[in-house]
Amino acid sequence: MYHPNDPQIKSWLTIPEGSDFPIQNLPFGIFRTDTKKARAGVAIGEYILDLHMLQKGGFLEELKLPDKIFRQPSLNAFFALGRKKVGKVRKEISKFLNEACDKGTIKFIRKRALVPMEEAELLMPIEVGDYTDFYSSEDHARNVGTMFRDPENALLPNWKHLPVGYHGRASSIVVSGTPLHRPLGQTKAPDAEAPSFGPSKRLDFELEVAFITCRETRLGERISTGEAEDHIIGLVLFNDWSARDIQVWEYVPLGPFLAKNFGSSISPWVVTLDALEPFKVEGPTQDPEPLDYLKYEGKHHYDINLEVALSTDTLEETTICRSNYKYMYWNMAQQLAHQTVNGCNIRVGDLYASGTISGPKKDSYGSMLELSWKGTKPLKLSDGSTRTFIEDGDVVTMRGFAEKGGVRIGFGEVVTRILPARE
Repeated sequence: MYHPNDPQIKSWLTIPEGSDFPIQNLPFGIFRTDTKKARAGVAIGEYILDLHMLQKGGFLEELKLPDKIFRQPSLNAFFALGRKKVGKVRKEISKFLNEACDKGTIKFIRKRALVPMEEAELLMPIEVGDYTDFYSSEDHARNVGTMFRDPENALLPNWKHLPVGYHGRASSIVVSGTPLHRPLGQTKAPDAEAPSFGPSKRLDFELEVAFITCRETRLGERISTGEAEDHIIGLVLFNDWSARDIQVWEYVPLGPFLAKNFGSSISPWVVTLDALEPFKVEGPTQDPEPLDYLKYEGKHHYDINLEVALSTDTLEETTICRSNYKYMYWNMAQQLAHQTVNGCNIRVGDLYASGTISGPKKDSYGSMLELSWKGTKPLKLSDGSTRTFIEDGDVVTMRGFAEKGGVRIGFGEVVTRILPARE
């Protein structure tokens, strides 16, 4: 039986070595060109497969998809068809791109449905209804607790009993390539009597992965850990920008607010859970044992390599962090189960970020706060200059990929340039 994850299948398209987008991946996104309005596409090598043209040409008729389902400015309606249906579409697309595909189909795709990636503008893949940010990396939580509280009791009492999270701002989530201005806000120096107002001096990135839901629930319904992944279509890379000096002053007693809502950045391609199935791994032993609704069976962690690089117009890119999504303590099944245990309803296109993903080594810390240890240990870049936090003009690039058996399933990049504050 044909399986789109089979490492042996090859495309009739030439896929560059090391590409994030082999035929085994086929992530979904939204794009437009000078001649094509916003629509859905699939990344394959250095090209985008125009799904609207594929459907218009009659190649997806057997799937009985709604008319013009791919001729929309977001993937929400397509994802609402459910993980199983989306999986069938991915499988059919894989056959059309397979080297064994008939010449007539290949000719049509080459002429009508193939767009060079460099000629396209990648847009927000989904319309985000609600956004939750978790705090689920134990290494990150310990580092932060050590810096700001008691090293002997770095984790707060609730941390190992539930996936800590907060509700963020959906309106300011932007796609890769969108620049962000340094935020303004109140800060208070430790020795100051009163707060002051101005640009954040401690702007930071946070290396995260976010999952997207594809089913709706009614108010009062709960989702179990066993049901969770049926509600999740796939993952994107996520940069949860943070103004640390604004955050430390405002977060008591209700948590993050202006320090977070000025902008978050996501990668444009949604990599499906189906494509990531071969990269599932065991999670850490959870001690103490979680409550029943947070217990799970099987593998729900994913081995995804992550990295962060920093550059400027005059500075070559320096890789400053290498981490992995498998370092998470709480997995996405537990996060979604906890999100809904009180009856909170979810919607198609909701975004749930992992929280900063840090590993056990210093070069695997997923934020400048940790890499520079609260600004006390400047980070050296490729030209000998240093950083404690992000400066105006800095470009932060995040990348992620899973690799096994000669197959690389990548996410592309999420790239953001920081502009001066608007004063």
